[in-house]
Amino acid sequence: MNYNFRVFIGDVFGGVTAAVVMLPASLAFGIASGLGAEAGLYGAVGVGLFAAIFGGTRTQISGPTGPMAVAVAVIVTSHATTIVEALTIVAMSGCIQVILGLTRIGRYIVYTPQAVISGFMSGIGVIIILIQLLPLTGMPAMGSPIESIQTFMRSIFDLNYSALALAAISFAIAAAWPRRLSTYLPGPVIALIIGTALGMLWLTDAPTLGEVPTGMPTFALTAPTTDFVLGAIEPAFIIALIGSVDSLLVSLISDSVTGTRHKPNRELVGQGLGNIVAGMFGGIAGAGNTLGTLTNLRAGGTSRASGAIYGLLMLLLVLGLGDYLSPIPLAVLAGILVKIGIDIIDWRSVLGAHKIPRGFIVVMMTTMAITVFIDLVVGVTVGLIAAGMVHARKLESLELDNVVSVPLLDRQFLDPDDEDLDQFASRVGLVALRGVFTVASSHRLVSTFSVDIKEHEIVIFDMTETIHVDDSSALVIEQLMQVATAEKIEVIVVGMSNTVEDTFDAFDVLRNVPDVRNVHTLDEAREIARELLGEISDGADKQKSSAVT
Repeated sequence: MNYNFRVFIGDVFGGVTAAVVMLPASLAFGIASGLGAEAGLYGAVGVGLFAAIFGGTRTQISGPTGPMAVAVAVIVTSHATTIVEALTIVAMSGCIQVILGLTRIGRYIVYTPQAVISGFMSGIGVIIILIQLLPLTGMPAMGSPIESIQTFMRSIFDLNYSALALAAISFAIAAAWPRRLSTYLPGPVIALIIGTALGMLWLTDAPTLGEVPTGMPTFALTAPTTDFVLGAIEPAFIIALIGSVDSLLVSLISDSVTGTRHKPNRELVGQGLGNIVAGMFGGIAGAGNTLGTLTNLRAGGTSRASGAIYGLLMLLLVLGLGDYLSPIPLAVLAGILVKIGIDIIDWRSVLGAHKIPRGFIVVMMTTMAITVFIDLVVGVTVGLIAAGMVHARKLESLELDNVVSVPLLDRQFLDPDDEDLDQFASRVGLVALRGVFTVASSHRLVSTFSVDIKEHEIVIFDMTETIHVDDSSALVIEQLMQVATAEKIEVIVVGMSNTVEDTFDAFDVLRNVPDVRNVHTLDEAREIARELLGEISDGADKQKSSAVT
């Protein structure tokens, strides 16, 4: 890319516009996290600047997001006893992201099932709305959705109508602002300006933001204890996973608009460094922000310089605008946040639940319900487990359909010209495994095909078209062979590929099968079957002779 003055001007407009858009969101997310408005600003500076410089997506704008704000709020209420401990977990999540990037695991994170992402994001949207119920009506926010609902119901007759009016006006402006004007005058910014003006001039009894610290943020961490670090690994990992998925999905959106390709592992390193810095200096965790990124692109940003300009502008805001932010009514930020929460919910899946496959809806709704009403960490964990089970259930039938178990008639298989062979006998059976076999179908392989095996004197396992066998399926195939051995049935293996053979060798699956019976073609297997049937017949004749004698 040739960087010139025209590109620079585009980056300046993109960075400035993104900063304007991200200012109200950062303030609102900071408050929603439980760490305060300044924590949102510090997070925007740390993640925004470092992710732009060291990340792998040229046009991405990073900073506080709904999922990350809620994740930090969960930490504050459930996994940390002090703000310093919460910030330590934020910094730890950044370290984990850096490790994921350096170990080149970034590209695998996008394999998180869409049902889990949809349920989690929808749950986050619901949480944002629920925890804003109190600020909407002029009361202090609660960190838990359940607490917010309970307190709201107890205080429903003690509403601050000025706050409620400001929240309604801000929400209406943010929701109804024309999309075509958003590039130049974003709806949340207009809502912030008009709402603040109304709060200062008319509805003056609504609670305001109050004093916002100005100046360079100070180092906020202390050396944690070993016990705390061990206990904090789980929530830190979940935050790292959420932030990584969130950022890489935004990177894909940026790629689709610009026609470029991001570098996922480098993006995780940049996001991780940003979260480390944010945690060290009192900021909330952040990730790629869809609204900020699209705003940057629409305003002309085309390189990582636009993200750096955005980060520097947010730093200047932190250094000098604290006194000017204090009159902002909390209800105005709450109205903007409710609009953001509604946008985060996956309405396409929620409203189209009757048309979407049942497994997807079960996973999505399970993840969403647990995220909202129990715990964010548990919601993601259970969602991943449920998605794996649903996926395995689907694979089971598909994989079993690729197994063919057929009897081979003696006359047709052994020697069509030998009229002495019984044309109805089938002493040889064929079990052909085609495609991929995983743990999904492994437990059904034995129960489904062991009966077929017992009906023959020889069983040929045809693996000519077997693409992949995982460890569970390999051990189950070994059980099938053991069933044959226990019934004194001879086993022949045909056509193993190198990958299948490596798996079988690792678990010594063929230890009871002589090497001469591991062949490459069905013709070789036929010759071995003829020899074995001859030996079986000779053995039977000798037993008859001995019995007569």
